Amino acid sequence: MNLDLQGIFDALLEGVVVLDDADRIEFLNTEAARLLGAPAELSPSERLSEALGQDHPICGIVERVRRSGRTSIHDEVEFPQRLATPIPVDVSASILGDRNDGAIAIIVRDRSAARSLREEISERERQESYGHIAAGIAHEVKNPLGGIRGAAELLQLSAKDDRSRKTAALIVGEVDRISGLVDELMIFARGDALELERVNVHRPLDALLDLLALESGYGSIEIERLYDPSLPELEADQARLQQVFLNLARNAMQAMEESGGKLTLSTRMTLENRLVGPDGRAQPTIEIVIRDEGPGIPDAIRHRLATPFFTTKRKGTGLGLAVARHWIRRHGGRLNIESIEGEGTRVIVDLPLQPLAPPELDRTPGTLTQTGNQESPT
Repeated sequence: MNLDLQGIFDALLEGVVVLDDADRIEFLNTEAARLLGAPAELSPSERLSEALGQDHPICGIVERVRRSGRTSIHDEVEFPQRLATPIPVDVSASILGDRNDGAIAIIVRDRSAARSLREEISERERQESYGHIAAGIAHEVKNPLGGIRGAAELLQLSAKDDRSRKTAALIVGEVDRISGLVDELMIFARGDALELERVNVHRPLDALLDLLALESGYGSIEIERLYDPSLPELEADQARLQQVFLNLARNAMQAMEESGGKLTLSTRMTLENRLVGPDGRAQPTIEIVIRDEGPGIPDAIRHRLATPFFTTKRKGTGLGLAVARHWIRRHGGRLNIESIEGEGTRVIVDLPLQPLAPPELDRTPGTLTQTGNQESPT
């Protein structure tokens, strides 16, 4: 029986690389080439360091294996990608034969799905904790605020000079502002119902651009639409989606307010990393991407972006992104942020054609909650 070994290895979920005693590439399969970010013209007999660059993390792993003569296993090594964010990859490298002149076999496995799953679970737990905090704040703050506002109104009515009236009016205004923030935070606790209808996702996107066109300060920003005209309608709350997209697009525009640039809105159907319904089956998913050419987001603060009241803006409340995540999750969707400092930011929203119940925090071994090129056990 003749076997196509290359075809068999290309069908594997893991990437496989074999180096000879001089670290020349003797064999690699399709998945390995993808994860390594190897150029299409990469050919066997090329040295690994020449093909990928001496700074690529896998070259350092190979060097350590050569020195020690022992198998080296690493979890979630960040593999750089051209024009994309790095991919977390599990790496196992072993010498075949004599430690001084043997070949090296390298197994690599994409951990992007598993990392996304962990982040999704963590985000869901944070959202639930925000709900508890919001309920506590409402109980402890709303009633005293009402008393303060009433007292300030009485002071305003009985004030005998302009300064006293302005001071009382300032108190009333600040109480209303705080009360509004509490009401926004209560979104996480109330669980307001979605008003579902058939929605062409391009309508709320175009509507937000009309709204932004009325705001000042964005004259130097170019807007590009890359819409897929064949997208089917989805079942969604159009008002909530418009609120989400407006928050995200406004953030992108504000990031380019000083330097200018291009805001790109794109839509497509996704085949990779699709959402999974309650029956465990992959669901048709629409992807909406909002991309800016701003300064990007520093790694040190990226994980805090969806925390209520955390903001880098002078006048921001820090609730926009947290609320956006909340409503996308209520639709059974997913919101991810990819950013390279100095090169801009991509906000990616994945929405099912029909809202999915947010998955439970099921940590049963082997449970899958999303699909893609790789399985993602919890």
